[in-house]
Amino acid sequence: MFGIGMPELLVILVIALIFIGPGKLPEVARSLGRGMREFRRATHDIKQTFDVEAEVITESPTPEKVTAAAKNTADEEHPRNDNAEKKGDAHHG
Repeated sequence: MFGIGMPELLVILVIALIFIGPGKLPEVARSLGRGMREFRRATHDIKQTFDVEAEVITESPTPEKVTAAAKNTADEEHPRNDNAEKKGDAHHG
């Protein structure tokens, strides 16, 4: 684990106990554990995204894939809002 052996870990815990105190130490350790878990989850998600993108890039594009990707990009840039059009028609008509 990070190249830290048992003696080093004990020294770190003793120093933390001295500076943080026995009352706050469990709370700080819990927060640190949550932060590490969120960091691992985020790095896993990023790695998974890169893997999927790399797989898409290495595949040879077919005309159908290119058309579908272009349509998805256009939909993301200019999403349709049918409710706004209906509301606009109701006020003018």
